[in-house]
Amino acid sequence: MEQIFRARRRSILAGTALVALSISAGPALAQTAAQSGDDSAASPQGDIVVTGSRIDRPGYESPTPLLHMSQEDLQVVSRTNLGAALADLPQFKASQSPQTSGTNAQAGRFPVNIRGLGETRSLVLVDGRRLVSDNDLNTVPSIMVKSVDIVTGGASAAWGSDAVAGVVNMIVDGEYEGVRLGAEGGISSRGDAGQVKFEGKYGTSFAGGRGHFVIGGEYLDNKGIPRKTDRENTGRFAIINNTLTSDVGSATRLVGGYVTSGPAGLRGMGFNPDGSLRTPDMGIIVGTNMVGGESTSDDDRSPLITPQKRYTAMAKASYELTDTLKLSADLRYSRYYNSYTWFGDHTSSVTIQADNAFLNDDVRQILADANASSFTMARYNADLSYSTINLDRRSIQGTLALDGSFGDGRWRYTAYYSHGQYRNKMDTPGFLIASNFANAVDAVIDPATGQAVCRSGAAGCVPLNLFGEGAPSQEAIDYVTGTPRSNSVNRLDTYGVSLRGEPFELPAGPVSIAIGAEGRNLETSSTIGELDAARAFSTFYFTSLQGKYDVKEAFGEVVVPVIRDVPLLRKLELNGAVRVSDYSTTGSVWSWKLGATNEFLPGVIGRVTRSRDIRAPNISELYSNRTVSYVGVIDPQYTGDGSRSILVYGGGNASLRPEKADTWTAGITAAPLRGLTASIDYFNIAIKDVITSIGAQVLVDRCNSGNASLCDYITRGSDGRIVSVASSSVNLSEFKSDGIDAEVAYTMPVNNDANGRVTFRLVGTWVNRFTTDDGVTKVDYVKSQGYAFVNGVPRIRANASVGYASDGFSGLVRARYTSAGLWDGTRPTITNGRIPAYTYIDLQLSQKVPFGDGQHFELYGNVSNLFDKNPPLYSNFSPYYDVIGRYMTVGARLEF
Repeated sequence: MEQIFRARRRSILAGTALVALSISAGPALAQTAAQSGDDSAASPQGDIVVTGSRIDRPGYESPTPLLHMSQEDLQVVSRTNLGAALADLPQFKASQSPQTSGTNAQAGRFPVNIRGLGETRSLVLVDGRRLVSDNDLNTVPSIMVKSVDIVTGGASAAWGSDAVAGVVNMIVDGEYEGVRLGAEGGISSRGDAGQVKFEGKYGTSFAGGRGHFVIGGEYLDNKGIPRKTDRENTGRFAIINNTLTSDVGSATRLVGGYVTSGPAGLRGMGFNPDGSLRTPDMGIIVGTNMVGGESTSDDDRSPLITPQKRYTAMAKASYELTDTLKLSADLRYSRYYNSYTWFGDHTSSVTIQADNAFLNDDVRQILADANASSFTMARYNADLSYSTINLDRRSIQGTLALDGSFGDGRWRYTAYYSHGQYRNKMDTPGFLIASNFANAVDAVIDPATGQAVCRSGAAGCVPLNLFGEGAPSQEAIDYVTGTPRSNSVNRLDTYGVSLRGEPFELPAGPVSIAIGAEGRNLETSSTIGELDAARAFSTFYFTSLQGKYDVKEAFGEVVVPVIRDVPLLRKLELNGAVRVSDYSTTGSVWSWKLGATNEFLPGVIGRVTRSRDIRAPNISELYSNRTVSYVGVIDPQYTGDGSRSILVYGGGNASLRPEKADTWTAGITAAPLRGLTASIDYFNIAIKDVITSIGAQVLVDRCNSGNASLCDYITRGSDGRIVSVASSSVNLSEFKSDGIDAEVAYTMPVNNDANGRVTFRLVGTWVNRFTTDDGVTKVDYVKSQGYAFVNGVPRIRANASVGYASDGFSGLVRARYTSAGLWDGTRPTITNGRIPAYTYIDLQLSQKVPFGDGQHFELYGNVSNLFDKNPPLYSNFSPYYDVIGRYMTVGARLEF
């Protein structure tokens, strides 16, 4: 990536600022010096480009593939945050987003996931330093970000653990001067997902230009889409007889209750609101699923797009203590908070005694005639125990840094310290307390009073009427339900020192080195409610977590110029980097990189790298306590049952080893004509000892395919059907992915008084393979692209944009293309799982009105998914397809 520091004639501080990560994928800036054949092109009097390594020599070309996104690029169609903007790019997968997390506790986060390899394998930095908030881009105010630079290859030798798939570095606009204010509103063409956003920042210099201060923030409120059934091809889908089928729900849990076993005349009957019996419309029943009829589904109530309400603020200050020493500090705070419907705690089987206080006389008579003492029923508890989730996430992080130089600028050094805390508080009222529910259901008539009482006589017990929709009283609801609670805090301390310089020169140019040491202390503590700790709830509860580790690291990097100004070898340089990381949990591990760059022809530069990258297990993977959830699973031994809800146990594993990745990249960048830049890069990533918490369905399928060790995690009942699956973190699989990234950008000036220019940009990724191999089964997930929670990437994703910009008016049309694929490539027997190629068209228009020197007022409007294209079938949790439909945003900015 590139990071540009303004240099003053009297100072050589520009080369000593923090090293950023990459040059522009349209590499005109970085190639200015290279094309001239003279490093002085980036002199201390001008801008210095710092590239995607620890080497900060002007004119140095990193061998690592890089992508640059300017603030203007990130503002196309006014996405809700940086994460949403990056998810539009071909190199990213939105596996956690408001669209994919409507029924899990991750809602409201937007982490980075490069190449679909997982968010834990993508490192996110702000000005070269780690976030405390688990890569959540919601915690950084977009208005303070000047650009985002992306390393699309392994970078662990430069930046440490987690940089397996790549690195995203957000460059803060620390030199901003003036005031910028903005406000916008958005809404879908269906009148929902309403959004308002306000932003502002202020920057000024002080102390005669020796110091600079910038502060900014933003507030966003997006209402989301409240139900998965609010769009076509989203809610109430399931796989029935190998077909993606709509209008599917539960066949056993009906509103008001459903008798699952009992005497003839009662079995199979439902309950009316007054407790009387009725014959329900059972539609078409396949296993535990019902198509049509009175089938019930949480999709009727849980959100399709989770709402977002957040505010973020950041301040950054710097001061030149001397001509060769600068002190800088920044502070960032964010809060996300919201409440929305989550999912229901339903009753699969409860025994009702014949003397139950709330039974209808007709039901009593049927039981008496059959000489039956009880029956069992299931119930969809929308009127009893339907939960909401209340989220409150807060993050604060501050950094101090010293940047300096000596030896007439020949040597530059940096020292920094950063501390951050990230609090995640969740309350989920509406879950059944097992003992209270059992007491309340077993209600009888007190012969002394003629009133319903709990047979157990438990203190405070309130009898519960389950027969019919709306039958439970509020007092009974309050008694049988409670609130699972979790309050977790992550703490991160990072520190480091580095020294960079050019110790001597060779005939081809100066040798550059960078050495340094860094460290991190990470700690997570999670407290839970008393009822969670007692595991008092029937189906869901939080678990506590306590864990910490520290890591100490040392790194070194060298760039050696080999040949210069020889035909086809105009500037050949070799690069090597190494890092040793000593973890308190897993011991020492090495990462390294070897690379080379060469300018074959003026403006045509080749690059190649080979790296060993690592990812150490995080605290959650190491120390998570046992978790409990219910997941729909298709049992290969009983496929006729369709998807059944089974109990899934998860948790951590303190014996995990670090993942190790071997990465090759090779490519060419070119600037053959003025205004035209292009790049093409091949990538090949192989990750061993992949840490994974195997999904229940994947675990069951792989057991069935012959991996006997995984069968040990499956428990079956007396009827042979799956009862539960234990799925903890393990070093199991190997990931392999290879493909090609390409970009072409062209800017053509238009000779007019308004300084007009026409721009074209095409960015695309082609994936050859994306495989996992657990030693028994090898699966290629390329073209598996309809469901966020299954590994998979499209074969091709590409963005193309054409725009015109001038001092006043600008407009842009963007096309987002995804090649044809499958809803789930691991299930080729799905009859209608093929997804055709999709292209979305976005439009952006703006008009600036100047009212002074460097001052202007801007009005803009954006339309996403201009032609309102419907998503593919079963897009509830789609990572690649737009379920909102046409979305319109209008706004205004004022800058002076």
